[in-house]
Amino acid sequence: MSGEIINNINHLNLNNDNDENEDVVDPWNVVSKSETGVDYNKLIQKFGSSKIDQELIDRFEKVTGKKVHHLLRRGVFFSHRDMHTILTNYESGKPFYLYTGRGPSSSSMHLGHLIPFTLCKWLQDVFDVPLVIQLTDDEKTLWKDIKLEEAHKMAYENAKDIIAVGFNVEKTFIFSDLDYIGQCPEFYRNMIRIQKCVTFNQVKGIFGFDDSTVIGKIGFPAVQATPCLSTSFPDIFGNKKIQCLIPCAIDQDPYFRMTRDVSPRLGFKKPALLHSKFFPALQGAQTKMSASDANTTIFCNDTPKQVKNKINKHAFSGGQATVEDHRKLGGNCDIDISYQYLKFFLEDDEKLEQIRRDYTSGALLTGELKKILIDILTPLLIEQQRRRAKITDEVLKQYMTPRKLNFNI
Repeated sequence: MSGEIINNINHLNLNNDNDENEDVVDPWNVVSKSETGVDYNKLIQKFGSSKIDQELIDRFEKVTGKKVHHLLRRGVFFSHRDMHTILTNYESGKPFYLYTGRGPSSSSMHLGHLIPFTLCKWLQDVFDVPLVIQLTDDEKTLWKDIKLEEAHKMAYENAKDIIAVGFNVEKTFIFSDLDYIGQCPEFYRNMIRIQKCVTFNQVKGIFGFDDSTVIGKIGFPAVQATPCLSTSFPDIFGNKKIQCLIPCAIDQDPYFRMTRDVSPRLGFKKPALLHSKFFPALQGAQTKMSASDANTTIFCNDTPKQVKNKINKHAFSGGQATVEDHRKLGGNCDIDISYQYLKFFLEDDEKLEQIRRDYTSGALLTGELKKILIDILTPLLIEQQRRRAKITDEVLKQYMTPRKLNFNI
């Protein structure tokens, strides 16, 4: 059994030492015991990834000639695998492509779902590379109480939210698993090649499957791995074997640790990854966001009134119990959700730092901090909704039709 597969088995969960105070992170569950959220330094150690440090940030800027995206420089994307290799190859004129995905479990995405796509948009523009986006409607009907037809419909609704981020149609292919796998023989062939390389014992160790797990779940990891093989998209890449870079939340890493073990055995380079931190629920980092409880997060289709009400009523405060105490003792930005959301969406570094200083000192009250967040998110969502409203069925078809992209191999 190879080293990377062994690491998968040993390092999937942060609680593998059975310490009830430890965090749990896997593709379907994220549970933190701390009000500040997951311990990401420990997660890097457990998963065996590399920290995105200043050296990598500086190299990004040297290679691209541009200031890195605020999600990178603030540590929202905090961990990576083989990003230096991607940059080295790019400097040598060797191409790569981007791959990310979305599991449609609701008709509208929430703000946290936009994070990987926001960075993908920046990477696509800066490196001028193609992007493939997998909509795992098959996964959601296997894991959740969602009918196949409903999951498929939600995939197309989510695709409109994704397109509204602003991706270049000439360099972007979005596909539903329920559609594309039946249309593309090479995708299915690569899926079978991957399945042949991974044993049931290995996927049990990686994903925690047991004897009562439905067989669809057992086979699914190969479906999410297949877009890492460029020949799965013959319309785009032909039979060329090109490395991919995957921006995703850290909970998806187990899929790609498995893939990185398999890829060289099939003659492909290991996919590289950029891992993001988790977007916290409004009620705090220890609360799980849920599509069944609309007040745990802010959705892309929320109205300005809903945004204001959700933040004012539900955003967990790091402030003190009284104004007098707050002026005296200050607030805690590490647990204050309004401040944490600003780290994701306020681009101005100097303004963010001033807000941090003022809130920590007590000069800025919780209500004032919430108003700042409302004023940042409201126009952002209005613009997202305006762009989405322009996405007709014909526009959607353009993005979701297999075709040659504007990309020189």
